[in-house]
Amino acid sequence: MTLALAVRRGAQRLRPDAGRVITQMFVPGQEGFEHQDSRAGAVLARLLALDDAEVRAAFDDVQDRFAGRHRDLLATFRRHAAQLADRLEAARPLSDTRRLLLGATFTCEFAIEGAALCNPSIVADPDQDGAPPGALRIIMSVRAIGEGHRSSVGFRTGLIDGDGQTVFDPPPRYATVGTTQTVTLEAPALRAELARLGVDGENADYVLDPLGPRFAAADLEEQLGRLHGNLVTRHRGNETIAAIRAIAMRTYGVEFPPESALDERVLWPSMAAESHGMEDARFVRFTHDDGAVTYYAVYTAYDGDHISQQLLETSDFRTFTSSPLAGPAAANKGLALFPRRVHGRYVALSRSDRETNAIAFAAHPLDWATSTPCQAPTRAWEVLQLGNCGSPIETDAGWLVLTHGVGPMRTYSIGALLLDLDDPTRILGQLRRPLLQPTSAEQNGYVPNVVYSCGAIVHAGSLVVPYGVGDASIGIATVPVDDLLGVLTDPTER
Repeated sequence: MTLALAVRRGAQRLRPDAGRVITQMFVPGQEGFEHQDSRAGAVLARLLALDDAEVRAAFDDVQDRFAGRHRDLLATFRRHAAQLADRLEAARPLSDTRRLLLGATFTCEFAIEGAALCNPSIVADPDQDGAPPGALRIIMSVRAIGEGHRSSVGFRTGLIDGDGQTVFDPPPRYATVGTTQTVTLEAPALRAELARLGVDGENADYVLDPLGPRFAAADLEEQLGRLHGNLVTRHRGNETIAAIRAIAMRTYGVEFPPESALDERVLWPSMAAESHGMEDARFVRFTHDDGAVTYYAVYTAYDGDHISQQLLETSDFRTFTSSPLAGPAAANKGLALFPRRVHGRYVALSRSDRETNAIAFAAHPLDWATSTPCQAPTRAWEVLQLGNCGSPIETDAGWLVLTHGVGPMRTYSIGALLLDLDDPTRILGQLRRPLLQPTSAEQNGYVPNVVYSCGAIVHAGSLVVPYGVGDASIGIATVPVDDLLGVLTDPTER
């Protein structure tokens, strides 16, 4: 570059912590690789045959070894034991100790960061109480990868001081999974996805028209029952019912206990479409036209064979709603919302063709029908494909967009674009060379030769870029934002 950019890599590195564990129901014979009935009945019979002394000794051992690793572990054991109630004889009451041991036997731990920690995005914390003068409290989402490459969304908290330096809070004691809940469904997303599947005819209208734009799951089931009762004259009715149910199952809520710390909360896969992972959440602080603020995040749901995109929504990071994204512009990974509407429309960065950056517009944040090509790969370091590294950042000069490019040896680098504020499809400037590229010390990792971010932030004159290193750990880089904008607006750099 003609103009030098002083990109500074911080010394701090966040690494995966195998001690961050959650509990899961464990059913022997249903680990995912056996094709037979579970062995729950045989295990239960053996446990019931143990004498009281051995039960007491075994449970004391569990308490000694797992004390302090989870919030209210005994409640988890009781909940898991209750899942086996249909296998127990009502005439044979269990002692409390035996019931707790039963629950422990059908419980396992999962190390959410056992394999890797990567792909962060940063937003301002909605609660700035206690932040020192000139500092900004932040929330950083992370992709935690555990056994079997299963991903979840976690959080770290900290602050950026008046000099643009990032300091993270000490890690929390626990990792806590929220409670899944039913939430209101959105008709536009359902209709758009049905259209994509080709089942948006009169049967879909019969079900959805009486419900209006938003409705409860119970009301939807009532309408589906009516369609089922009229299958004689409604061809393909069963296909419509199955499709609507499958889409509706992708809308759910998650609530965390009020006593849980924000950075102990873990968004864990809660539906079939994300059973193998929730990947690469791109969080953005979105300001509505009336000034209200919502935090959105687009993430990739993976079921082991297929990917789809979901939209997270929260205002407090304690309650979340996840909904399916529909439309051709949301057909691939990496949709990233702009932080406000432009000329009355929602706007997003899209990569629906898997290799170029595009700009998508929508009347509703769940339905992305069209996109306009914006940036194609032209240089060696991005020759394989392009994408974004999170939501655009609004500056006086334009929308600052971090991009990623993939080049020789499948090396992922981070670049930058500047888009017009009024017409985001128009590029005002772009870096000819990467802003960040893996150094020799950053080549090795879970996935080698990767630096990758899902969202940066500007504070105290610095662009603060959290980035995954080799899909294994997380570093922080900073660059003076005015210097970067100066390069992007320099005519000799275009």
